Amino acid sequence: MESIDAARIIGYFKGKSILITGSTGFLGKILVEKILRVQPDVNKIYLIVRGTDTLSAKQRVDQEVIGTELFNLLRERNGKRFQEFVGEKVDALAGDIISENLGLEDPMVEELAKDIDIIVNIAATTNFYERYDVSLDVNVMGVKHLCQFAKQCAKLKMFMQVSTAYVSGDRAGLIRETPIKPGQSLREGTYLDIDAELRLVREAKKVLLFNAGDDAKKTERKAMKELGIQRARHFGWSNTYVFTKAMGEMLLGQLRGDMPVVIMRPSIITSVEADPLPGWMQGTRTIDTLIIGYAKQNLSCFLGDLDMVVDVIPGDMVVNAMMAAMVAHSEEKGAQAVYHATSSLGNPATYAMLYEAGRRHFYQNPRVGKNGEVIPTKEMYFFTTIARFRLFMFLTYKLPMEILHLVNLLLCGRFSDLYNDMNRKYKYVMHLVDVYGPFAFFQGCYDDMNLERLRSKMTMKTPEDQMFNFDPRTINWEEYFYRIHIPGVLKYLCK
Repeated sequence: MESIDAARIIGYFKGKSILITGSTGFLGKILVEKILRVQPDVNKIYLIVRGTDTLSAKQRVDQEVIGTELFNLLRERNGKRFQEFVGEKVDALAGDIISENLGLEDPMVEELAKDIDIIVNIAATTNFYERYDVSLDVNVMGVKHLCQFAKQCAKLKMFMQVSTAYVSGDRAGLIRETPIKPGQSLREGTYLDIDAELRLVREAKKVLLFNAGDDAKKTERKAMKELGIQRARHFGWSNTYVFTKAMGEMLLGQLRGDMPVVIMRPSIITSVEADPLPGWMQGTRTIDTLIIGYAKQNLSCFLGDLDMVVDVIPGDMVVNAMMAAMVAHSEEKGAQAVYHATSSLGNPATYAMLYEAGRRHFYQNPRVGKNGEVIPTKEMYFFTTIARFRLFMFLTYKLPMEILHLVNLLLCGRFSDLYNDMNRKYKYVMHLVDVYGPFAFFQGCYDDMNLERLRSKMTMKTPEDQMFNFDPRTINWEEYFYRIHIPGVLKYLCK
């Protein structure tokens, strides 16, 4: 592999036509902005977004992508010509990867197939408890439809699939950067057949339709969510999101043919660390839910061992790694590279670092309530086992709540507000535990030797080279959490 510097990365995207899915999401925005800013001579960036027509798709891109604060630097550089520049370089397409031909008309598909050099699939439903049918449509069938389209692209040089490191499941020890094999399951004695899972969903929906009652939609929604979790755990994954992302990778491996494919698996993606807007973020990630809960003082306790590692990686580093990997593997016929964009091996952050950064921030920047009074910052207590946590929650909250509920009924609802407030907080905490509990005790360590080999080829001699840094060892996590990430969460998410 030849050495890679900023000039080579920037030069690679000159004249290229790139199809990007998931551009309205966090990583998608960072990638679109970065390409436009560093390589204004990119030929075209096509963004597939859901919309009724081209106009509605363009409006979504203008409002949800180009109109965000992330693009302020690009906006300043181009001045009055900004809208004209974006109009020349960005095409919003009303489509959907869950549909054949990506939901596009045949003439458009034919036109794109002649023009596209690079496909980047970032689109995903990341809801841990999404409906199984919806997750399969987006995270699995979406990959299939993109592969089918990619094989029509005569000039295709790269297919980039953004996945998640947590397709590994809850395994302990060192987790390698290896492809997922057809049928591979995390539970011994089971074989994961994607076609069988699709048939299962179709049959389940037929039964639900046949037995539909007064609230058929609600019943189907609940049943599909429960089926997703049931099937995920049957095969050894903790939730529907990581399960279907694993299936998406598996299907890509089966369908790719001789396409050059790169699979990028980030861990927990956090706010922009450096370029272009430190602290910028969108969408609540795992650890951000805890930060917001602590900021609002809705959380007095939670699960976790503060000495355990929380594998995090800033969004701009993920995008930098993606761009470098595209350059490194462009036009490698038949190649499939898997990269962990992670930090637990080279520069592990711990929950203690995050918690201490939060305490430090909130003690120095106390929050003020609606009445103008300072909200005191309280210490959080962490339980190192789920059993202890559940016992604590039952004795401290659930049991008193049930007593209060009975008293409230006897007194004709006199304590309704108090009961509802306690019940809301209780359900909030238990939901967080159910969703994020597995991450609190995750004992895996992501091997990133493939990405380290790519890093070793990177030249970091100039400020321009530093714009493409994706080495987490350059981050001081305590300072990053305190000065960048937590303020970013409060500014962009805690509104």
